[in-house]
Amino acid sequence: MKRLWQTLVSIWVWFVFGLGTILAIPFMLVLYILTFRDPGHYWVGWVLRRVGWFTWRLNPMWSVRVSGYHVENPRHPYVVVSNHESFADILLLCNLPWEMKWMSKVEILRIPIMGWLMRLAGDIGVDRGSRESAVRALEQSRQALRNKTSVMIFPEGTRSTGDEMLPFKDGAFRLAIKSGTPILPLAITGTRDALAKHDWRFGPADAAIRVLPPVEVKGLTIKDVDRVKQSVWAAIAGAREEMRRE
Repeated sequence: MKRLWQTLVSIWVWFVFGLGTILAIPFMLVLYILTFRDPGHYWVGWVLRRVGWFTWRLNPMWSVRVSGYHVENPRHPYVVVSNHESFADILLLCNLPWEMKWMSKVEILRIPIMGWLMRLAGDIGVDRGSRESAVRALEQSRQALRNKTSVMIFPEGTRSTGDEMLPFKDGAFRLAIKSGTPILPLAITGTRDALAKHDWRFGPADAAIRVLPPVEVKGLTIKDVDRVKQSVWAAIAGAREEMRRE
């Protein structure tokens, strides 16, 4: 009976996700035209993230708590970094009230309709095996920051398969230091079983996001990348443990 309930809910949630994506198309196109003076297309992306918010809120198996630092100005750019437990993290982070341009595997941006809308929203594709693609993605990220829009990166590079966080890669921290943009760490917990790898069915999730205080990088150089990276990793790992005890 439990498995049947899970299957029925999953069909419903995928329907909601698909419907929300289709309904977002005309709004995104109109906003893309109307906001031509905003090269970051902030509101175009904001509409797309509402699809994730809509999907999360209408899944009866999921709940979410958001706590921590309050971002007062949504157009104050940050390099946002988070741990990564599940594909559901992407939908979960749509519960945050500000827009971010996502750095994502280029394969996701090639998915019909959804990938096209991500490109329209200004999300950034990167081919992990291509240095040229990585350089291009970092330049696109710097442009997004100049357009007063935050950039979202999972510095583990992929979802961790176990309970422990993977080591962080340098890219997000190099971007922050080179552009002089503060880092905004996020800690996520409770999504690992929300959508298991290689399974289309959703599972239960009592998820939480904690927004940690920004990390200033002014005056730092590339030599400081490793120190900042390790410090942010430790802060996110510590916050995850606190959230699990609450």
